[in-house]
Amino acid sequence: MGADEAGWIRAADRGDLTEGEPLGIEVAGRSIALYDVGGELFATDNICTHAYARLSDGWLDGELIECPLHAARFDVRTGKVLDPPATENLKTYPVRLVGGEIQVKLD
Repeated sequence: MGADEAGWIRAADRGDLTEGEPLGIEVAGRSIALYDVGGELFATDNICTHAYARLSDGWLDGELIECPLHAARFDVRTGKVLDPPATENLKTYPVRLVGGEIQVKLD
């Protein structure tokens, strides 16, 4: 396994993720949300940076995820916070598709 292969971990099967429906998963003790935006895959921390709520329980509108608790919104592509009350960006993770398996790269 080359150095560029280090850190990649299986997150889900491609068939588990539906476009427009965030998927919350636990990977290596972290809560991560996966998103399919027009066939492109993205991954962020699943916990809102404002208050403890799972973003995978929220609403995905295009590339924007809205927290179910206080309606903070983030861009799933960059993790950038777009609407209060959140002020801190979301952590994002590289995602790739290997065969039918979605993998994320943890640091």
